[in-house]
Amino acid sequence: MIYLNNKLVSRGRARISVFDHGFLYGDGIYETLRAYDGVVFMLDEHVERLFRSASLIGLGVPKSPEAIKKAVYKTMKANRVKESVVRITVSRGAGPVGLDPALCPEPTFVIFAGQFKKYPRHYYQKGVSIAIADTRRNYRRALDPRIKSLNFLNNVLAKIEAKKKGVYEAVMLNYRGYLAEGTVANIFFIKNNVLCTPSVQVGILDGITRRIILDAAKELHIETREGRFRPEDIHDAQEVFISNTTMEVMPVAGIEKVKKFPGPGSVTRLLHRAYKKKVAEYIERER
Repeated sequence: MIYLNNKLVSRGRARISVFDHGFLYGDGIYETLRAYDGVVFMLDEHVERLFRSASLIGLGVPKSPEAIKKAVYKTMKANRVKESVVRITVSRGAGPVGLDPALCPEPTFVIFAGQFKKYPRHYYQKGVSIAIADTRRNYRRALDPRIKSLNFLNNVLAKIEAKKKGVYEAVMLNYRGYLAEGTVANIFFIKNNVLCTPSVQVGILDGITRRIILDAAKELHIETREGRFRPEDIHDAQEVFISNTTMEVMPVAGIEKVKKFPGPGSVTRLLHRAYKKKVAEYIERER
């Protein structure tokens, strides 16, 4: 069942106009969430970010934060899922062809919730491979990285590169050649016993999972650094991992054919355990 504009409908009846500006121009926003045992992790933070994205593109969200949270759980219940991936999408809505947002009188609001499919165990046991993409991350003054935009072509092009190179994820650089982020993930690395990750000033999405990992590291007295880094910094690293809402903490086994790691490092494993502990504590509180 799909939640579409205030009502639940079957997948076959979930129809959106071909004149929807989300379809025509990628004019809209979204959030991806993960539910554990029927509880949506960091729901408040995801909804808050949805509204921030909406504000940055001048889009009115047709529901209050509380109404959205209720709709999320209603959709999960209708689909009988407890371990779930949930996506909230808000587009500009249907209107005549043209870029003017005023052409669209009513936004389109969609939620779908599917069964979470576990990542292959060997991804965590051995790690995944990554590559540096030729595709650069959008310039922040062209498209603010704080916006979770439906226009994902920048990331799609980098993902195509990853597929061609036979790696799991592509890491993009910003327009100045500094490490930015993956197509769907933030990147971390351990160098000289310091946990490093690109700062938001580089032009990346301020990932919710990213923030949890940084907080966990500080609680574990692991020195952290958010800054500007070059590709050679991850080549010189002792450990590398990527993160997002669904994968949590994913170890990196190699960078193309240039650098190989023996397996998930001790800090990567420690931080993944800490992340899982935070999830468990959150679920217990929210029941």
